[in-house]
Amino acid sequence: MVNQTQFRQWGRKVIDIEKAALDNLYQYVDSVEFGQACELILQCNGKVIVMGMGKSGHIGNKISATFASTGTPAFFVHPGEASHGDLGALAKNDIVLAISNSGESSEILTLMPVIQRMGVPVIAVTGKPDSNMARLSKIHLCIQVQEEACPLGLAPTSSTTATLAMGDALAIALLQAKGFTRDDFALSHPGGSLGRKLLLKVDDVMHKGDDLPIVHNDICITEALYEISKKGLGMTAVVDNDNKLVGIFTDGDLRRVIDAEVNLRTTPIAHVMTKNCVTSPAGILAAQALQIMDEKSINGLIVVNEKHQPIGALNMLDMVKAGVI
Repeated sequence: MVNQTQFRQWGRKVIDIEKAALDNLYQYVDSVEFGQACELILQCNGKVIVMGMGKSGHIGNKISATFASTGTPAFFVHPGEASHGDLGALAKNDIVLAISNSGESSEILTLMPVIQRMGVPVIAVTGKPDSNMARLSKIHLCIQVQEEACPLGLAPTSSTTATLAMGDALAIALLQAKGFTRDDFALSHPGGSLGRKLLLKVDDVMHKGDDLPIVHNDICITEALYEISKKGLGMTAVVDNDNKLVGIFTDGDLRRVIDAEVNLRTTPIAHVMTKNCVTSPAGILAAQALQIMDEKSINGLIVVNEKHQPIGALNMLDMVKAGVI
């Protein structure tokens, strides 16, 4: 019977073999060919068309997605489908990134004469520098590994890890060369929590206009409670005669006032409000506002303009609803 110790030993051996493959990959990234490949892609006015069969195809799909999301237009074309019409997606100003560990993928080699006739340069990523794909390409990137992690030497493991790392190295090197920013990244990731964190600003989340809870500093606590209840944010901004923010009154402040047995009908809100409260400027990311609340251990935030006048308010529930949390 196989026990858990053997499972862990086999798992560690896989990691060790793949780590060695990545260490060996340094020499191929630190090569003239790698720099040439980056320059070729950087100067490309079209797209990077990634191709690969089997496991190389799965890795190629991920590489093309990484390129596309980091500022290098790219998509994956299945070599088998390319022979039956999908090669029509290829244009003269494109580049082909062809992946095959053996460098002898018949499906890709079948396409090479047509690709060459179009004058489209090919960057081959293979584990065999003397392979036909390497020989027929403009640039060859080697991803040769000493051994696969599969003890049978059959299932692509170390080689696919090395190929994926080579693709990441290309994509991130190009990202840095293009000066690709977080804002650029956000534009290609509008959906999901990542897009919301990178694109959503406090202005998109905050309550404003008639929904903004705001009271004058000379009213009594009872009147302030009416505003808090009406607006439903668990707080209200407190302003002076110039409409400048002078404080905030929250549910937490109310509990302290009740414990102190303060008269709610006669005591001015200015006597019990929190002065010098934490605020946020307009225009910052909602994620940054969330960070402010986390650092200050508060549940609500008043957004102010350059005159320190309140223009919005938001709380943790708003962040949850907007998907920032």
